[in-house]
Amino acid sequence: MILPDLHLVGARVLLPEGLCDAPLSLSSGRIVEGEVGRVVDLSGYLVLPGIVDIHGDAFEKHLAPRRGAMKDLDQGLIAAEAELAANGITTAILAQFYSWEGGMRGPDFARRVLAALDQVRPRLVTRLLAQLRFETPMLEDYPALQALVAAHAIPYVVFNDHLPHEALAQGKRPPRLTGQALRIGRNPEKHLEYMHALHARMPQLPPALDALCADLSAAGVIMGSHDDRTPETRAEWRARGVRISEFPETLAAAEAAHAAGDAVILGAPNVVRGGSHNGNVSATDLIAMGLCTALASDYHYPSLRRAAFLVSDAGLLPIADAWRLVSAGPAAVLGLTDRGSLTPGQRADILVLDAETRTVRATLSGGCVSYLSGELAARFIS
Repeated sequence: MILPDLHLVGARVLLPEGLCDAPLSLSSGRIVEGEVGRVVDLSGYLVLPGIVDIHGDAFEKHLAPRRGAMKDLDQGLIAAEAELAANGITTAILAQFYSWEGGMRGPDFARRVLAALDQVRPRLVTRLLAQLRFETPMLEDYPALQALVAAHAIPYVVFNDHLPHEALAQGKRPPRLTGQALRIGRNPEKHLEYMHALHARMPQLPPALDALCADLSAAGVIMGSHDDRTPETRAEWRARGVRISEFPETLAAAEAAHAAGDAVILGAPNVVRGGSHNGNVSATDLIAMGLCTALASDYHYPSLRRAAFLVSDAGLLPIADAWRLVSAGPAAVLGLTDRGSLTPGQRADILVLDAETRTVRATLSGGCVSYLSGELAARFIS
C-alpha cells in the first residue's frame, strides 16, 4: 500500500547538487513540489535516493539455503526481497545464469526461477527484474534463450563464456571437473564430453552471435558482456550492439569501453575489499579515473551502500556523484528514467539512514514501505 501524503522535514536530503537541509514531499508514490500531507520529523537522519542494483546474484543463497533444497523458490525470492530492502535497494536486477554448468546455473533452473519471479512479483514491494547470464558456447540453446526472453519479458541479457578453453584445447582435464559434475548430478566423463563438444563448435560462434544480438536488439533487450579483458574484445561486442561492459578485468578494456561511450559496470565488493578478489583491476582506481558508470552488488548487497560512502569519504567523488553510481547511474543504463534522484515527478524510491551510523532505517519503493525499523518507525506511524 502506498503511504498517504507525507512532508518530510529535518533530514539532510541528497539532491543532485549535494546534501542539503530541504523538505521532501511524497504523494501517490511520487516526489512532488510544495508541502503536502502529514509532517514527519526526520531530524538526525539522511534521506537518499533508493539504490538501483544493476547486477546481483546474492539472491541464490535464499533459493538454495542448502545444497539440493531448491523447492520453494517463491519463498526464497520473498526472503531475498527482505534482504534487498534492508540494504536500501529499491530496484534490483537478479542475475540468473543460463549455463552448461548445470544445477542452479542450468537452463531448467533458470526457467523455474523466472516462473517463480513472475508469480511472486505482484506480492513484492521492491521492483525485481531478471537478467539472464547466457553462456555463448551453447549454440543449440540460442532459440530457447530468445523464447525465454520473450515469454518472461526479460529486459537484460549478459553474455558469458566460462568454458576452460585452454585446458580443453590441450586435451587436459579441467580443474575441479569431477566435483562440479557430481555436484549437479552428472557423470564426470559425460560432463567433460559435453564441454569438449561445446569447445569444438567455437568457430561457428561469431556469425551465430551476430544474429542473436541483432534479434535481441530488435526486441529492445539491453545487452552486456562480462569480464572483458581487451579493447579488441570490447570492440567486437560493441559492433553487435552490446553496449554494457560488466566487470572489465583490465584497465585497457575499461578505458576502451568508456572512450566509446559504453557503460562500465563495476563491483561494489571490489571497492569495499580494496581490490578484486581474483587479481583484476581495482574498481576504486577505475572510479578515481572517471571510468565507472555504475556499481553493482555482484554477490553482496550491503556493499552498494558502503562502497558509495567509501568513495565519498576517501575524497574520490562528492557524495552526490558517489551516490549516483548506485542510483541514477544504473537507472539510466537500464532506461529507468523515473528513478534515481529525489526530484519532483520521480518515483518515491527513498532510503533513510541514521546520520551518525549510516544504518538503514527505512526503505520506500514507489512510496510503499519495504523496510522500517527502530525509533524511526514511530515517526512514520504516529
